Formats: sequence, C-alpha cells, structure tokens
Amino acid sequence: MDLKDSVVIGLVEKIIIKGNGKSKTLLAKIDTGATKSSIDTGLAKKLSIGPVLRSRLIKSAHGSRFRPIVEADIVIAKKRMKAEFTVADRSHMKYTVLIGQNVLHNGFIIDPSKKEVEK
Repeated sequence: MDLKDSVVIGLVEKIIIKGNGKSKTLLAKIDTGATKSSIDTGLAKKLSIGPVLRSRLIKSAHGSRFRPIVEADIVIAKKRMKAEFTVADRSHMKYTVLIGQNVLHNGFIIDPSKKEVEK
C-alpha cells in the first residue's frame, strides 16, 4: 500500500461497530502493540456479534488464556471493513474496543499527536 493512500488516525478514534442488525458509535483505543483487536464481552452480546469463529491463546499483561474470536463490520475514519476481535471482559477499562494490528495494517498511520475526536 502506498503511503498517499493511508489514513492518519490518533491513539483514540471514533468507530462504528456493527453486529447482526445492530450498530454502535464509540471511541476505541488504538494499540499498535496488540496483534488482534478486542471487544468487551457485554458489548459483543449487546450487538449480537457472532458466531464464535474459533478460540485462540492470547498473551496479555494478565497472563495467557483462550479467548473466543468473532467477526464484525467496522468503520474507522470512513474506511469500512470486516475485522476479527477477541472477546474479553473490558468492562473495567476506559475503552470497550481496542483496535490492534489486524485492523491497522489496512492502510492506517498512527499519529500520537492527533487529538481525540469528540463522541
């Protein structure tokens, strides 16, 4: 991909995530260190995201554990795509969705100085 075709995003971005007939606009944390994107269990259930495609061993600061993987349609900076998300309890975190490398390799450049968009 040519850099001129890339979209510049910040460390926090407004996204739209779509499940089976339901969608939600929210702020997501951009994490270049995360291999896979992640969605909160409660949000995935609320949006009827599923079925579970498979499970994968995920290593995090909290240890290693198997997490279910689901697919959802997302829109980031006007770019629409399907993406896989691990499902985890993120209710104690500020952002219920984390966007990782599996989405970022679709033509995004991260500028940490770009300010958080308003909800």
